[in-house]
Amino acid sequence: MVKRRKIYEGKAKILYEGPEPGTLIQYFKDDATAFNNEKRAVLDGKGVLNNRISEYIFLRLGEIGVPTHFIKRLNMREQLIREVEIVP
Repeated sequence: MVKRRKIYEGKAKILYEGPEPGTLIQYFKDDATAFNNEKRAVLDGKGVLNNRISEYIFLRLGEIGVPTHFIKRLNMREQLIREVEIVP
């Protein structure tokens, strides 16, 4: 993975600065948590599956006219996405 500036890290993914203004690289991690973060594990391949499932869902939403932040899958663990403001 190319070294990029980290913007955010959560339980399941890391967001990095994208190649163009208004874009981000979303990296899917293998980390898993349960019971309000009391139980933690690393599940090999979880990030790869989450990336593919996410891509599938966002492509289907786009097909029916629902706008999303998804631009394209870059590799097995990363997506290029639009920077958006999360609705609380």
